[in-house]
Amino acid sequence: MASSASGRGGRGLLIPAVAAAVVVLLVGAGPAAACYPRVFSFGDSLADTGNYGFFYGNNSGEPALRPPYGETFFHRATGRFSDGRLVLDFIADTMGLPFVRPYLSGRRAEDFACGANFAVGGATALAPDFFRARGFNIGERVHLDMEMKWFRELLDLLCPGDLASCSDMMKESLFLVGEIGGNDYNLPLLSRVSIEKIRTFTPSVVAKISSTITELIKLGAKTLVVPGNLPIGCVPKKYLLIFKSDNKEDYEPETGCLRWMNEFSEYHNKLLMEELEKLRKLHPSVTIIYADYYGAAMEIFVSPERFGIEDPLVACCGGEGTYGVSLSATCGLGEYKVCDNPDKYGSWDGFHPSEAAYKAIAMGLLRGTYTQPSIASVTSSCPQLTELGSSVEYKVLYDL
Repeated sequence: MASSASGRGGRGLLIPAVAAAVVVLLVGAGPAAACYPRVFSFGDSLADTGNYGFFYGNNSGEPALRPPYGETFFHRATGRFSDGRLVLDFIADTMGLPFVRPYLSGRRAEDFACGANFAVGGATALAPDFFRARGFNIGERVHLDMEMKWFRELLDLLCPGDLASCSDMMKESLFLVGEIGGNDYNLPLLSRVSIEKIRTFTPSVVAKISSTITELIKLGAKTLVVPGNLPIGCVPKKYLLIFKSDNKEDYEPETGCLRWMNEFSEYHNKLLMEELEKLRKLHPSVTIIYADYYGAAMEIFVSPERFGIEDPLVACCGGEGTYGVSLSATCGLGEYKVCDNPDKYGSWDGFHPSEAAYKAIAMGLLRGTYTQPSIASVTSSCPQLTELGSSVEYKVLYDL
């Protein structure tokens, strides 16, 4: 591990995420034609491109709004919960689009010419009332119904007085519904609610994702990508540290991840896939793609060397300890440590993947076999799907 936070202060002032909207332009050769004119995204911190800062305020105390977050690609904090780009960013880039703008950063219809992102860090699928009714208080936070409310408000902005005029836009756009649901489990798990009780939440989480998809279809959506949950048993700080066990049987021998937690992720994903199959039968003219985040991520933990990753279960930014994390230090707060090369680590901050891991997952979705049906087969007119834009030079402009 490299120096502590105090040793990284000589980089100059970096603009907080809430002070800037990010527009990415391709430089050099003309950009490839976009596979879709717009991308709309819903979810939590795994997909948030900056909404958190706008919703909770730049003084919320969230470390992701400050360096060293964003240091790898943007060289500034953008509100993304990582050192660089997310899966959503790689998908948008490959589709020939700029990075998806956070909805809360825009005001005019022109701001959303290429779509909008409604994901917010910490968001849940279910509303807080669901948990309160079961004796568990998660506080007030963004949830899928709120994100859908924002989407309907955007439709009113784009098609004032006549939602029918948005029909063509809806048909031509790509929708990403998730990843969402992880926090519906993370919050109670970290409060030591039993896994048996949390399993009873899963049908309701999946039903909420399903009802959101159904509403988008009713509004005209024709192509939707629905990610499953990541293998939570491989998350350093949330689980590997807090639920450390002396029983070898609790760990997967091939990965070192917590077996029982990964089995829970697989349970969620199984119910979600079954629900998506029901939706496909109800809406045969709609393409509903399951994005297997779990399978794509497990490639990293089983064969990290394929992706240039040396420490798949270790956080780049955090504290001392086996997994690069500790209970007394948090990335961006206190006497934390930051590694010299985040590309070698599977986790950025012990909670969220590094850009290297996000890229590996995106590659699995866009190039590999981790979408059902294959994105490439659905978007046959998109030749750049075989590329991830790694050879493209970017110029980042900030609209202050």
